Amino acid sequence: MPAAALDEYCGSTFWNASFLDTAEPDLPVCLEQTVLVWLPLGFLWLCGPWHLAALFRGRGKPSQVSRLYLSKQLVAGLLFIIAIAGLALTLGEDYGASSGAGSHALVFYVNPIIYAISWMLVLLYQEGVRRRQGAVDSSTLFLFWLLLVCCDVFPFQTILRAALRLGEVPDIPRYSLFYASFALELVGLVLSALADVPREAAEVVKKNPEAGAAFLSRITFNWFNSMVVNGYKRPLVQEDLWELKEADSTSQIHRHFHSHMESQLGAARLRYAKKKSEAKPAKDPRPAKQNGVSQDVLMMEMERKKKDKKGKKGKEEKVKEEENYPQGWLISTIFKCFKRTLIESAFFKLLQDLLAFVSPQLLKLMISFTKNEEAPDWHGYMYSVLLVLVAVLQSLFLQQYFQRCFVLGMKVRTSIMAAVYKKALVVSNSSRKETTVGETVNLMSADAQRFNDIFSFIHLLWSCPLQILLAIVFLWLELGPSVLAGLAVMVLMVPINGFLATKARKLQIKNMEHKDKRLKIMNEILNGMKILKLFAWEPSFQTQVEGIRGQELQVMRKFAYLNSFSTFIFYCAPSLVSLATFGVFVAVSSENVLDAEKAFTSIALFNILRFPLTMLPMLIAIMVQTAVSKKRLEKFLGGDDLDPDIVRHDSSFNTAVSICDGTFTWEKEVDPVLKNISLDVGRGKLVAVVGAVGSGKSSLISAILGELHSVKGFVNLQGSVAYVPQQAWIQNATLRDNILFGGPHDSDRFQGVLDACALGPDLELLPGRDLTEIGEKGINLSGGQKQRISLARAAYSHSDIYLLDDPLSAVDSHVGKHLFREVIGPKGLLKDKTRILVTHGVSFLPYVDEIVVLVEGAVSEVGSYQSLRATKGAFSEFLDTYAKEENREQGPATEAVGVEEVEEEVSGGEDLQADCAPEDVVTGTLKREGSIRRSLRSQGSVRLRSNSSSPKKELATDLKKGQRLIEKETMETGQVKFSVYLQYLRAVGWGYSTMMFLMYLVQNVAFIGQNLWLSDWTTDSVDYFNKTYPASKRDTRVGVFGALGVAQGLFVFLGTLFMAEGSVSASSILHSRLLRTILRVPMVFFDTTPTGRVVNRFAKDIFTVDEALPQCFRSWILCLLGVVGTLFVICLTTPTFAVVIIPLAVVYYFVQRFYVGTSRQLRRLDSVSRSPIYSHFGETVAGLSVIRAYGHQERFLKHNETTMDENIKSVYPWIVSNRWLAIRLEFLGNLVVFFSALFAVIARKKLDSGLVGLSISYSLNVTQTLNWLVRMTSELETNIVAVERVSEYSELQTEAEWASETQPPGKWPDAGRLQFDNYKVRYRPELDLVLNGISCDISSTEKIGIVGRTGAGKSSLTNCLFRIIEAAEGRILIDGIDISKIGLHDLRNRLTIIPQDPVLFSGSLRMNLDPFENFSDQEIWIALELSHLKDYVAGLEKGLQYEVSEGGENLSVGQRQLLCLGRALLRKSRILILDEATAAVDLETDDLIQTTIRKEFSHCTVLTIAHRLQSIMDSSRVMVLDAGRIVEFDSPENLLEKQGYFYAMTKDAGITTGEATAL
Repeated sequence: MPAAALDEYCGSTFWNASFLDTAEPDLPVCLEQTVLVWLPLGFLWLCGPWHLAALFRGRGKPSQVSRLYLSKQLVAGLLFIIAIAGLALTLGEDYGASSGAGSHALVFYVNPIIYAISWMLVLLYQEGVRRRQGAVDSSTLFLFWLLLVCCDVFPFQTILRAALRLGEVPDIPRYSLFYASFALELVGLVLSALADVPREAAEVVKKNPEAGAAFLSRITFNWFNSMVVNGYKRPLVQEDLWELKEADSTSQIHRHFHSHMESQLGAARLRYAKKKSEAKPAKDPRPAKQNGVSQDVLMMEMERKKKDKKGKKGKEEKVKEEENYPQGWLISTIFKCFKRTLIESAFFKLLQDLLAFVSPQLLKLMISFTKNEEAPDWHGYMYSVLLVLVAVLQSLFLQQYFQRCFVLGMKVRTSIMAAVYKKALVVSNSSRKETTVGETVNLMSADAQRFNDIFSFIHLLWSCPLQILLAIVFLWLELGPSVLAGLAVMVLMVPINGFLATKARKLQIKNMEHKDKRLKIMNEILNGMKILKLFAWEPSFQTQVEGIRGQELQVMRKFAYLNSFSTFIFYCAPSLVSLATFGVFVAVSSENVLDAEKAFTSIALFNILRFPLTMLPMLIAIMVQTAVSKKRLEKFLGGDDLDPDIVRHDSSFNTAVSICDGTFTWEKEVDPVLKNISLDVGRGKLVAVVGAVGSGKSSLISAILGELHSVKGFVNLQGSVAYVPQQAWIQNATLRDNILFGGPHDSDRFQGVLDACALGPDLELLPGRDLTEIGEKGINLSGGQKQRISLARAAYSHSDIYLLDDPLSAVDSHVGKHLFREVIGPKGLLKDKTRILVTHGVSFLPYVDEIVVLVEGAVSEVGSYQSLRATKGAFSEFLDTYAKEENREQGPATEAVGVEEVEEEVSGGEDLQADCAPEDVVTGTLKREGSIRRSLRSQGSVRLRSNSSSPKKELATDLKKGQRLIEKETMETGQVKFSVYLQYLRAVGWGYSTMMFLMYLVQNVAFIGQNLWLSDWTTDSVDYFNKTYPASKRDTRVGVFGALGVAQGLFVFLGTLFMAEGSVSASSILHSRLLRTILRVPMVFFDTTPTGRVVNRFAKDIFTVDEALPQCFRSWILCLLGVVGTLFVICLTTPTFAVVIIPLAVVYYFVQRFYVGTSRQLRRLDSVSRSPIYSHFGETVAGLSVIRAYGHQERFLKHNETTMDENIKSVYPWIVSNRWLAIRLEFLGNLVVFFSALFAVIARKKLDSGLVGLSISYSLNVTQTLNWLVRMTSELETNIVAVERVSEYSELQTEAEWASETQPPGKWPDAGRLQFDNYKVRYRPELDLVLNGISCDISSTEKIGIVGRTGAGKSSLTNCLFRIIEAAEGRILIDGIDISKIGLHDLRNRLTIIPQDPVLFSGSLRMNLDPFENFSDQEIWIALELSHLKDYVAGLEKGLQYEVSEGGENLSVGQRQLLCLGRALLRKSRILILDEATAAVDLETDDLIQTTIRKEFSHCTVLTIAHRLQSIMDSSRVMVLDAGRIVEFDSPENLLEKQGYFYAMTKDAGITTGEATAL
């Protein structure tokens, strides 16, 4: 409407500028009656459709009517009545008896009517809110009330001032109605700010206060207060965390993500298929599969292939690598899934960006106001209020944007982690082969985290360019073309920064390589710690690690120098930019004089410009990293799934298991492992599967489980399946949970299963019986125990079909017989079930219903034991082979193989298995190229830390602490002690610390000086008003300004250099202390501490000390000085401000203390709750075949969701805690802005405009610095914890000194005589004795066999000889010298052990034999010849320099054991201990080792700990141990005659007296 029409509509003037020119301005009444009425009501009416839709949709039943709701409706009702009263009043005045007709303007009729309609709407809206599910208030209604009250403030003061001016109230009825409605509006505003939590939701709100938070509380994060107060009072624990909102729970996020992922991935697969069909690739020619080839040949073959591959690597491979999976669907899935959040956050970011440019304009107005002395005061006050208003809005929008983005990042991470987990459960073997377990865990941790990071900042992609553009436009308006000079400097900075960044990245990569190398060695050291101690090899490895660490620190030093340089640039940049701009501006023409408005507005704009210019390069770097992660994730998530149709469940078959003409491969396009298999197994039958090594027995089991790719044919199963893999898979849970496996606990059935599986005696030894916690990968169990638990799990499961993949090979022979009798056999627990048993045990075969013989992946014959013996086919060959092997072991045996006389069951002897890292069959197989199945016999990637006498380990668990073997990691709580900071500073060095602080202080002084100089410079515009500006003056101004700028950079550069030197020395000191201690800690420590925990100290904590801490420390000092400087400048310009500082400082301190306590603890909870996600995932991947066989995928998915939810419970509050802090600090900062502006207005007569500009532009920056200071304080506290954790491990109790004063004679021990004198020992002070008074005398060159049941103390005896554990009482003498009196290395270097598990380290073969290089190459070759490895090593290209891979993976177990023999041969000591060295070796290798030992060590004293009695029947004497005492000690013949313990053991093992004598 044009103004004239409005004048007529109101009956008064609508607008006249003269209203504002007075010292006491006021708005025209007409404007108040029109615009200020239409604004709030228009907003209300616009929100109409949304509210009314909620009302008429009427989801669910409305919540109960509360008092608050009634009050709100009452207020609206009263206001409606007032509106009607206003209308009636006008009508009465115009048409009543006393009036002349139509004297009021139209507005008096229209306003009451639109008000009345609006109040009706409010009544309806409030009812709508009550009906909306989960709503506790309405944000739009709150905003409406707020707007209404703000707009009504103007008429409020107009009416009041008019009354005061006239001295009376002109229109009493209207006056009363207006003030009554204003009072009600205020009440309405207050009520609308309260949350109306319905009774039924009260419980939910208690568990999660956010659900009951009102709009105001949501935007200021007030609902989080209770958590912060809690965290301040005491350290938070997991139980204090709130329940998640439904929308934030993993299951919900994953469901949503998965539905989008299905469609996007489907489309991508179609695109991929289309592309593939267009370019048909040639089929991949794979080498034919070798069957049953000896492993050595294979190793050589693999070496050759590797070489070939390296040569042929070229472009084709790259292209193939890039294209062979569906691409480009992940990002679109994320965008589709979270588009609403993305749009909302973008909206907030846009508003915030636009508001950022309002402040400099207000600053400009403010400065010109202080210059213009005629301007009325209210201008200044208005600008102050506007400044603070803009700042507050900016804070609110920014925090809402951050909140949404960080939660989005968290949800993206969650959805990716859940998707990876779900995929891992169904992934096919060919896809699994592509990624190792470690890589998959990495997808979950590192790659998901990358996505989390980038989505937190995704909007900067468009926001940075927008900010840059706007800043340039505004700067151009200020300074014209001379802006381009400043811009040019900024643009020049970009390539310099880019160059520095690429240099830094190269150094970073190099650093990571050193780190990986160091951690790899550390990992090996920790896994092979026992060996290092037994061989006294710690110094050699210490030097290796120190060497790598030295290189690492070298790179770190370079990186720190580079960093100092980029800091120099970063600090010079702003002053160079302003120098260039201002310099050019004043130089271009003498007309251009720099005044305060121009200078400080430009500086404010340059400050805005700094952020996007620094962020963009960082963002691009993050994007590049994320692109890599995207590829990896798309490749994994887009891989093939297992084909569910291979296994059918057709009930028309009358067999339990049928394979119909099946040909199976491990992956597509590879030769089949099983060919044309047809097999039917009747219900309730026991079928044995036998065959030579590599004939496909385990593959057959896998095929029945549906784990193999079917080329043709299918498998049909009827009923549920239970599966016992060849290598037991044990979860990190209690023993009971491992057996129940998610089933209900039925105590009778459970007890029955325990007894049948011979677990009763083991439970006696475990501190918590069946509730004992089993460590990761079953670390505190022996191989046999793990296998029995695995069998018990199957037996308990009540399935119909049992697939048993050689479960008896890992247990002693007598246990094997027991298990067969009680569980598997015709009279066992499972007698009515269908059982398929893969076995090498000849002695069980007569009892089975049917035997299937496999030869090279095909079924060669099927039949009963008798019929197959008769046909003289492959089966009898198999029997003869095994019979021969056993004869060689056991002397002549009777030919007729009757049931009783079947030779000692092979697996009992020869397959005694040490513990293996649980790799399910599939992974194990896939790792061996060309899918060669080897039997467990030659495959024991042994990782047991204790020897097989597991009870020692169990006993080591602290009985007082009950069932826990692994102590819970101590999580520091509360404030970090000040001594920790001092400890760090001491490591840095006091000199460096002081110099650094001084430099930073001087830099800050230079910064303030520069700005004061600038403000002084701007006064020239007043002094030289209308005069020529002298060039000399100009040059001085520019010169000093520039010099101060460069000085800042220089001092920061120096400070950072000092910091760099200091932090490198600190890193070096802390790491070598830690390493030194860890290598000297007693073995017990490693038995009760998971390797991961120690590795974590060397990885994450040292990383923090190296990189995060120095950065953090520096930022903290700079922030602190920055804040102090700002306050100093404001106080300098407006001294009154000092009054405000104190209350602000108090508030600040409290906010900061409250926040830091909570935030630190939430971070700790986050990292503590994160590890279970990864360990559960690693465990799942390791046990995939078992989980799939039992069909427990859903249960594991659920478990994963719960674990992830526990983590989100600490991540989400942490995100909120940051917002809670930021919004409070920003409000504080906004107050600083307000007060500095306010005091400037009050004192404007005394101030010059330059100082006002200085003070306000400083205060505009203080918000960010304050925020950073608290962040940095918190980061510093979080990071300094690393120093605490490192020093905790640097102060552990160490073992005795490596070398002592009393040196033994040079040739000692020359005779090799051993005496035990009442020797007693226990593992830890609070535990029982494991050896209880051992006394014996072993003369020179005797060969002693040591036997005893599990837990008798056999291995403890060797541990004592090497002082792995120290005596509690008594002593051991070797050649008359008490071993406890000499240094540990003096002792350990003179004894030799061939340990149970052949541990090798990555490095050359030579290093593995002789790490100290004490022997010549010739001596080493002789040792290799004696240990039968000469030909093999000579055949290797690099010979002795051949690189052994981690854990010796690229050598067969036999070869590893022979290498250990080589070590022993090199040392030539007079005492040799054999810890059942042949347990994991095939008969051939066993034979080699035994012969060599008999020949080469004939002049030595040899102690053999035997698990198989055959190997010690030719000893001079046998020591029988039981419960830590010697019960028998005599020659084997005498012991057999005595018919005591030893006799019983030989009988169990099936060795008759005849055989023994034959031996």
